[in-house]
Amino acid sequence: MREFAALYTALDDTNKTNEKVAAMVRYFEIAPSADAAWAVHFLIGRRPKRLIKGPDLWEWAIEASGLPTWLFAECYDAVGDTAETIAAVLPDQKPPSSVFSRRDPEPPSSVFSRRGPTDGAQPGSRKTEEGGWGVEEVSAHAGLAAWVENRLLPLAGLPEPEQRAALQRAWSELDRSGRLVFNKLITGAFRVGVSQDLVVRALAQCSGIPTPVIAHRLMGAWEPSGAFFESLVASDSRDADISQPYPFCLAHPLATEVAKLGDIRDWHAEWKWDGIRAQLIRREGRSFVWSRGEDLITERFPEIEAVCDNLPEGTVIDGEILAWMSGKPMKFLDLQQRIGRKVLSKKILEKIPVVLVAFDVLQWQGEDVRAKPFLERRALLERLPVMISPSVEADTWEDLAELREQARSRGVEGLMLKRTDSPYLVGRKKGLWWKWKIEPMTVDCVLIYAMRGSGKRASLYTDYTFGVWNGDELVSFAKAYSGLTDEEIRRVDSWIRRNTIERVGPVRTVKPELVFELGFEAIQLSSRHKSGVAVRFPRILRWRHDKTPQDADTLENIKQVLLGE
Repeated sequence: MREFAALYTALDDTNKTNEKVAAMVRYFEIAPSADAAWAVHFLIGRRPKRLIKGPDLWEWAIEASGLPTWLFAECYDAVGDTAETIAAVLPDQKPPSSVFSRRDPEPPSSVFSRRGPTDGAQPGSRKTEEGGWGVEEVSAHAGLAAWVENRLLPLAGLPEPEQRAALQRAWSELDRSGRLVFNKLITGAFRVGVSQDLVVRALAQCSGIPTPVIAHRLMGAWEPSGAFFESLVASDSRDADISQPYPFCLAHPLATEVAKLGDIRDWHAEWKWDGIRAQLIRREGRSFVWSRGEDLITERFPEIEAVCDNLPEGTVIDGEILAWMSGKPMKFLDLQQRIGRKVLSKKILEKIPVVLVAFDVLQWQGEDVRAKPFLERRALLERLPVMISPSVEADTWEDLAELREQARSRGVEGLMLKRTDSPYLVGRKKGLWWKWKIEPMTVDCVLIYAMRGSGKRASLYTDYTFGVWNGDELVSFAKAYSGLTDEEIRRVDSWIRRNTIERVGPVRTVKPELVFELGFEAIQLSSRHKSGVAVRFPRILRWRHDKTPQDADTLENIKQVLLGE
C-alpha cells in the first residue's frame, strides 16, 4: 500500500508525461503481480463504487480527528474534497520508505523477476483457514492487493459499527498519503493525472511487449489478480479472449482551416453520428457488443445483437449505435432512455428502436486488418451485411463545407475526415482522423447559482447554474463549469462572494446580473427540468460584458427558434 501511495504522490506532483511514465515503470518493476494488477485497474479509471455513506464517513472522521463539526466543515470548504480533508486533519503517521524515496531499494518479488507471491500475500499478513485474508490480519505494511481485497472491498458488506471500527483502524495505521489514496478509493473518487495510454506505455517499457498488444489485453472484462497481470505482460500474444474488443481509434477536433489538410482526394468524408460508439464481435459462434466505455452491452440492444449474429465468423466491426426512426437518427437524448435499462419492455423497443451504422472493420475472417489502409478496410466492410455510414462526396473543400451545413437538419454533428491510407491505430493520433463538427447552438443566459469546484478548484466558485427568462422569472436552464479562463474564473469567484443573496448548503444564490453565452450540441423537450428543455454538453463560450440581464434569451424564443415550436 505504501508503494502505491508513493506512486500516487509522484504522479500527482508532476505534469510531465515522461516523469509520470518513469514513476509507473519504477512501480511495476518492483510490485508483486497482484499489487500491479490492482494498480493498473485503478490507474486506467476502474474504481469501486462508494463503499460508505457520505454522512457516516463525515461522522467517523470528525470523531477520529477530535475536531468540532464546524471546524471540520470549514476545512472541507477550504479543500473541497472529502478524501483530502480527512487525510489532512487526522494525525500523521511517519511515512515508511518506498521505492520513490529509497536510494538503492532491494526489489521485492515481481512478475518480471518471477519470484514471490502473486495472490495478494504480503509481508505482515496471514491467510485464514478459509483461504481468504481477514480484515484484522492484514498489517499496515501489506501490499495494495491485500489492502483492497481484505480491508477495502469488505467494508461494503459490514454493519455500520464494524465499518466504523475498520475504517478508523485503517486511518490510524496509514500515513497521510496512504490515507488519501485509501479515502479516494472508499469514496469512489480515485483519479490521478494519467491516461490509459500512459499506463500502456509504462507496461510496455517494463515488459518489452508492444503497446498495441498491451492495449488490446486491457480491453473488455477482466479481474485484477496476479494471474491476470502475468498474462498482461506475457510474451506470447496469441491469447486474445474471444469476446475481447480492440482499443478504439479516436479523432481529434479539426482546429485549422480544412483546406490546409491538402488534396481532398486523400481524404474520405462521412457524417459524424451522435450515438454510442461500439464494436460488434463475432467469434466462435458467439456475439458480443462492446461500448467505447468498455461495457458489454449485448443484452441491452437485442437489435444490434441480431446484426452481430449475422456477421461472418471472425469479424469485428466498429460503428455507432443510434436511435433510429423513419430513415433518420433520433436525438441522443432519446437514446439515453435505452441506456442503462436492464429490462426492455415492448413499449420502449417500439418507441426507441436502434440501429448500428458501421464505419470500419478491424478483423476479417479471423485476421487483424487494422494495419491495412482505410480504403481497403472500407472495401471489406462493404461486403458485410450491415448498415454502412455513407460516404459524403465532394470535389472541393468548399463543396464539402456546404454539405456540412446540412448536418443539423440530418441529425448529425458534422463530418468525419479520414485519410484514405490511414491504419486503425490505438487511441487519438493527430493527422489521420479529424472530426469537423458544426458550430454549437448558443443561448445568452444569466448566472443564478454557484457552487465550489473540486480538486484544485475547491476554493473557487466554478460550478454555475444559468437561467433564462420565462415571463418575469428566471428559470434554471443549464449547468456549466468549463469555458472560462483562469483569470475570468477568479473574477467571477470574487464577484460571487460579494453578491451572494442566499446560501442553501453548498449552493449560493447570486444577484442576477452576469450574462454568459452558452454553447451546446443538442436541445430537446424534457419534463424532468423546470425549464421544460434539456441540452447536451453545455459549456461557456464567453462572458457577455456587453449585455444586461434583460438581454438574455427567453424560454419562449428558445422553444420557437431551436425547437421549432
